[in-house]
Amino acid sequence: MQREVRTVWNHCLHVIRESIPEQSYKTWFEPIVPLRLNGKVLTIQVPSQFFFEWLEDNFVHILRKALDQAIGRDGMLEYSIIVDKGNEQNRPLTVNVPTTKSPQTSKPDNVSPDLLRSPFELKDLDSLTLDSYLNPTYTFDNYVEGDCNRLARNAGYAVATRPGVTSFNPLMIYGGVGLGKTHLVQAIGNYIKNNNLDKFVLYVTSEKFTNQFLNAIKTDSLRDFTQFYMQVDVLVIDDVQFLQKKEKTQEIFFHIFNHLHQSGKQIIMTSDRSPRELGGLEDRLLSRFKWGLTTDLQQPDLETRIAIIQKKLQAEGVYIDDNVIEYLAHSINTNVRELEGVIVSLMAQASLNRREIDLELAKLTLRNIVVDSDKEINIDTVQEVTADFFGVTVADLKSKSRKRELVYPRQVGMFLAKEKTGLPLKSIGYHFGGRDHSTVIHAIQAINDLINENPATREAVEKLKAYFK
Repeated sequence: MQREVRTVWNHCLHVIRESIPEQSYKTWFEPIVPLRLNGKVLTIQVPSQFFFEWLEDNFVHILRKALDQAIGRDGMLEYSIIVDKGNEQNRPLTVNVPTTKSPQTSKPDNVSPDLLRSPFELKDLDSLTLDSYLNPTYTFDNYVEGDCNRLARNAGYAVATRPGVTSFNPLMIYGGVGLGKTHLVQAIGNYIKNNNLDKFVLYVTSEKFTNQFLNAIKTDSLRDFTQFYMQVDVLVIDDVQFLQKKEKTQEIFFHIFNHLHQSGKQIIMTSDRSPRELGGLEDRLLSRFKWGLTTDLQQPDLETRIAIIQKKLQAEGVYIDDNVIEYLAHSINTNVRELEGVIVSLMAQASLNRREIDLELAKLTLRNIVVDSDKEINIDTVQEVTADFFGVTVADLKSKSRKRELVYPRQVGMFLAKEKTGLPLKSIGYHFGGRDHSTVIHAIQAINDLINENPATREAVEKLKAYFK
């Protein structure tokens, strides 16, 4: 029996892992313990009430998908929540709670009855006719607007209010990983779906589109496949760069694109780069991508990062001091996904360890999460190594003292922080006692000059750099 429940749960984990970021998987699913499988009811043990509520609020759709594949559509989930960890003499106290959320699917009115009975006539494909595959948590209300995304957000809202009518058709949004492309296009889809009940909105990744196309060919259901997509009112296709070098898939997408566009249907796409940088796509397809509006998302600036953190915490009903929020915003400048991942992990750490979220916990969480694929280098590491090398303290580096024995190590620390962390000058100044960016510029220039002129400085900097190799 234990082997059977472990097999079912491993099947669920395989589905879940493919659907969410790796850090979210490690934080929210690795701690789960599968307890038992009673018929088609799977019971899993979670470490706290907070853990249970987070899963129910954020991952219920993914869990439903996993259960569908591991057990079947009638599979059910029950949580065993640890409410008291107990001790050596007393076992942990737990309470069992059946899942309270079961996402409902609805049938679009404008899809033919034949397709509803057997979509594409493909047994191994999800029934796209039953679901738009939109995540309802992605909305305009929780999408934080800033200088980095204002044009894309405003264009998206215009499309959402008048799908297929504006000149923004197709709407192409591009940008790096974790900048909010999927959130924005799904917010558009959710707005249209909730305010236009007669329109069928479909979200699909280009990878899933390709797999469906290949399965349609194998099962001689290409006609059903094409007919289905041509009945969509709003097509949201994510990561079109994955269509590169897939000639047959591009051809069928070209015909579907033409039909939808000529029929006044809305097309929304995302990509990790601009259309002109998409090699491996047919020229006729690229030219159509440029018919509407192409806009990009950039890395969020400091003010936007602070707003994102505040929005996330407000949504979870969590309060932390402004100095912790400012520290997080200054320490993570890569993308929104990493920023949100750190916030989630911070809340999880606080819940599991039953402690307040303070600056110390924030630093510990960042140290454990914000790790480069090859090495861990963050601002705290740079400051600790620099202080140790020069025989001072980190507090000295952050102090207002203008003594030469402190100014020189402080300037070296700023120089190394710029080279090794990639943080903007404003954030480096923040971590070195709240200094402005002009002070950081002066420090970097001063050390650059000394490296060229002074062998002792050059040797010291090289020794410090060796710590980070």
